[in-house]
Amino acid sequence: MPIKIEKSLPAVDILRTENIFVMDDSRAQHQDIRPLNILILNLMPQKIVTETQLLRLLANTPLQLEVEFLYMASHRSKTTHEGHMEQFYKTFDQVKDKFFDGLIITGAPVENLPFEEVDYWQELATVLDWSKEHVYSTLHICWGAQAGLYARYGISKHSMPAKLSGVYQQEVVKTDSPLMRGFDDVFSAPHSRYTEVLEEELATVPQLEILASGQKVGLSILASKDLREVYSFGHLEYDRDTLAKEYHRDVEAGLKPHLPEHYFKNDDPSLQPPLTWNLPAAQFFNNWVNYAVYQGTPYDWNMVELSSLSASL
Repeated sequence: MPIKIEKSLPAVDILRTENIFVMDDSRAQHQDIRPLNILILNLMPQKIVTETQLLRLLANTPLQLEVEFLYMASHRSKTTHEGHMEQFYKTFDQVKDKFFDGLIITGAPVENLPFEEVDYWQELATVLDWSKEHVYSTLHICWGAQAGLYARYGISKHSMPAKLSGVYQQEVVKTDSPLMRGFDDVFSAPHSRYTEVLEEELATVPQLEILASGQKVGLSILASKDLREVYSFGHLEYDRDTLAKEYHRDVEAGLKPHLPEHYFKNDDPSLQPPLTWNLPAAQFFNNWVNYAVYQGTPYDWNMVELSSLSASL
């Protein structure tokens, strides 16, 4: 939450140069507050696990959030009970006439498929197009980030020599971005993917900025200058044991996966891995909710000229 103080206090200008949001008393007196409406498009197979991970991080904010879940009607989930989907999820047809302050699009285990061969690709592309006028800020995660860049800008994903799996260091590139507020210069985050987006291909999209990157992971976090689009190629939402479960699952399937890097203590998969990304995860999601969503979203969507929102994307 912002600090509310007298606008003439000398510290105000100093704090603002340090990327700390300060709300002066005159603005605070005219600020309307309501719950933020967040839509989560959950494309991960283990729906309940991903729901819990994301809600745990969103719950850290002191703001009141109303969260709804969306699934792709063109895809049938094989790992989540149908009753759960019917009770807690909605189809696009059920939400398309509503407006949301924030949208989260998760990753999905379909990286090795061309985008157009994913069975729900056309439906996802429709959601992304709809979001331009019905969502204020969209956070794309992992494959969801690659899909968003491809659908919006035609930026392709590229196969990596081997699966990137582990906990890696990333450096903050744009220290004055509100999304990086409170971050140390270097932070750790889990990654689990077979594909990547190349930095040189972003040159055609000047409205996107690189916020964080790493020597091994490459691009880590991107955002549009107005923060209406955010792309995170890692999995800050992962639990302590998520990578371990992926590794042991693949071992049991006979896939001979390599050990996740910088993850297990002493590289011993029988030991509990240390949790080293909890603070950056909490900070990132708090920053997204506060700066990308809360500070910019319309108080009354009925008063918004939708074409002006779409034009900014």
